[in-house]
Order: sequence, then structure tokens, then C-alpha cells
Amino acid sequence: MRPQGCPRYRLTMEYGPDDQIDREAPEPPFEQLAAILRARIGRGDWAPRRAIPSESALCELYGLSRPTVRRSIAALVAEGRLFVVHPRGTFVAESAGHAGREQPSSP
Repeated sequence: MRPQGCPRYRLTMEYGPDDQIDREAPEPPFEQLAAILRARIGRGDWAPRRAIPSESALCELYGLSRPTVRRSIAALVAEGRLFVVHPRGTFVAESAGHAGREQPSSP
């Protein structure tokens, strides 16, 4: 089974007060965004094998630069929570032990 395509995300996506970047916090913004994405995956906001919002959408949503967003995504890929399919997008991994490789697709 191939990952589902990325639906169009409205930039008014629902997020709570904990889903904001605190510029005064001691943690760097990329770590804060990684924690937000981790929490959204844990809450089930994005189902396994479904696309997360694009890098540009995340940049606009959280007011961050593209390198910061990419660093956050890379951290979650390294943890096995996300995987990237070029050029389709970034998807939620099915298992925590995924460790950044592309998910195998079934015929």
C-alpha cells in the first residue's frame, strides 16, 4: 500500500496553546517544533502513512524558517516517527522502529 497523498491543508489548522513556539524558552525553536509534531502524532492528529503538512505550511503556521522546520523533521525521521518520500512529502511512520527509511510499498 502506498502512502496516501497529502490533502490540502488550510493554514488555520487547529492547534492548542501548547502548539506554539515560545521564543523566550531555553529550548531552540527546532526542538520545540519537534516536540509539537511528536505530540500531534501521538494524539493521532495524523494517521500512520498519511502526509503531514508541507514544510512551507509548517513554516507559515509556526513562523519559522525552512531550515528550522527541516531540522525538526529530520529529528523525527531519525527517531522513526516520520519518513520522507521524494518528491511526494513527509509521512507518519507506522512503527517507532522505522528509523528514517522509506516505508515499503505493497503491490
